Formats: sequence, C-alpha cells, structure tokens
Amino acid sequence: MTALATTLQAFFTDRLIRQRQVSPNTLCAYRDTLRLLLVFASDIKRKGPSKLEIDDLDAQLIGSFLDHLEQHRKNSVRTRNARLAAIRSLFRYAALRHPEHAAVIERVLAIPPKRFERRLVTFLTEAEINALLAAPNRANWIGRRDTALFSLAVQTGLRVSELIGLCCADVHLGSGAHVSCNGKGRKQRITPLTSGTVAVLRQWIAERAGQPTALLFTTQTGRKLSRDALEHRIAKYVQKATVDCPSMAKKTVTMHVLRHSAAMRLLRAGIDTSVIALWLGHEQIETTQIYLHADLEIKERALEKTAPIKTKPGRFRPADKLLAFLEAL
Repeated sequence: MTALATTLQAFFTDRLIRQRQVSPNTLCAYRDTLRLLLVFASDIKRKGPSKLEIDDLDAQLIGSFLDHLEQHRKNSVRTRNARLAAIRSLFRYAALRHPEHAAVIERVLAIPPKRFERRLVTFLTEAEINALLAAPNRANWIGRRDTALFSLAVQTGLRVSELIGLCCADVHLGSGAHVSCNGKGRKQRITPLTSGTVAVLRQWIAERAGQPTALLFTTQTGRKLSRDALEHRIAKYVQKATVDCPSMAKKTVTMHVLRHSAAMRLLRAGIDTSVIALWLGHEQIETTQIYLHADLEIKERALEKTAPIKTKPGRFRPADKLLAFLEAL
C-alpha cells in the first residue's frame, strides 16, 4: 500500500477514533469528504484510489476538487469549507508522519476557506408555530408522535441528532420537569420543560410504554428515526399549515428552523444571550449573536429609546467656485 493509503487508514483509526474519539456524525462527514476526494483524484490521475500518493493530492488538485464541489455537485460555500476542513485535518496528520512531503502538505494547508454571505436566520412566529403543531393528525399514532416531537423541538431547541437519540429515561416529568441529552461535543445538557410540553410528553410516554433505555421517538416498526425522515415529515406539515398561515409559504422550514425558533422565543422574552447559549448548547456565546441580528423588533425597541437626531436636512454648497467645479466632476 502507498504512504497515502496507510496514512489515511491511521488517520481514521488512530487519530479520529482512538485519540480524538470523534462523534459518529463527524466520522461520517470526514469519511464522505475523503471518499469524494479519492474518487475525484483517481479520475484525474488515471490510477486506482489505493495507488494514489501524497504528492498526487497537491494544492492544484485540491483546488480543482473544491471547485468541482461547487460547480458540479452544487455544494454551498459552507459545505465546501467543511470539506476543506476535513482535508486539512488529514494533511496536518500526514505532516507528522511524512515530513519528506512537507512542501506539498504546506501548500495544501495554505488553501484558505472561502468567504460567504451570512444570511439572517429563518425562524417561525408564534402563529406559525401554532399552525405547524396543529398540522399532524392526532387521530393516528404517527400524528401523535410528531406532535410530541415537534413540540419538544420548538420548546427546547434540541438538535435533530439529539432529538432522535433521546431515550424514555431522558425525560423527567415530575417536579422540575426537564429533558437531558448528550449534545454536540459530548456535552451533557439539561433543558427545562414548560407545562404545555410536559402534558404532551406525558400522554406520548404513556402511549409509548417503552423501557427506560428504549428510544423516545421511533418509526412504527420500532427503528430509529432518520434525519431525512424528519425533514420529509416537517415539509408535509408545513404545506398543510400554510393553508391556515400563509406567511409560512415564504419560508424554507427545516428541523433546524425549529431550533432557531426556540432561540428567538427566548430572546423576545428578554432572556440574556449567555443563558440562550447555555440553553442551546453553544460552545461560544458569539454563536448566539446571530439571533440578535435577525430580530427586527429588538432593534426597533432600541431605536425608540434613543433621542431623535435634530439635524436639519440641507445640501452642501461650496463657498468657492473652483471647489464647486471639482465637486461637480
């Protein structure tokens, strides 16, 4: 096997799994990125993936691969940067094992991430949330499951992976009702529950009648829900909810939008951003600042508290004819 093949295998087994103990989601993301890269490089270099060398993956090829992701696979800039981060992680590991390829590795590590336009986050208003939660048909099992799941998502702001990974024992409905989960970065987080969410979950858990270690939300056959399945369900309910709440037609609603909606509800209730960061499980409080930019009502309230500017409107008139000539150019 080539140096690249052995380094790639050691990168996953030694660095990612044994040393860093990354999450399954991170492992899958790195795997998919490097698999795409090897297939692309194999086509360019006319050799099998297992025969590729480190020198074959030079900065020019990596740059062409990143362009391929955007132009042919239609990946966003965020996805392109995430793929680049995985590649750079591999090359940093390769630099320790193969210093003889330092020149090639250094040029790859010098490839910068691409800047992108940061759009305002999408979130649902209270009326839109109520319309979405009323959309599932509670006369059947799936409708009652989805009502409980989406109610929990909107109130707690849990990530999709956290929601589908919840067990029955993670929900505590007694005094000080809360839900506990192991979130991103293996951080355990406890989120309190409102009385309305408690009532919905109490009915669902009674119907679920599962063991404490059983998953809280499953398919009808008892299997774990997938991210794609949830996105399909929410798209169906959004289409139905749009009939009663037409404003939802202008928004692209995903499961992550429910997380944004939970954050915006807290922000509009006057909760400090540091508390919201803890609520959502953000590693850095700066991440929570995106919700301040998205809420126009907060900015309008701030404007009301400021004194109006009393400057009279007017037009600049130069005192000198020569200056007037220059100003007119």
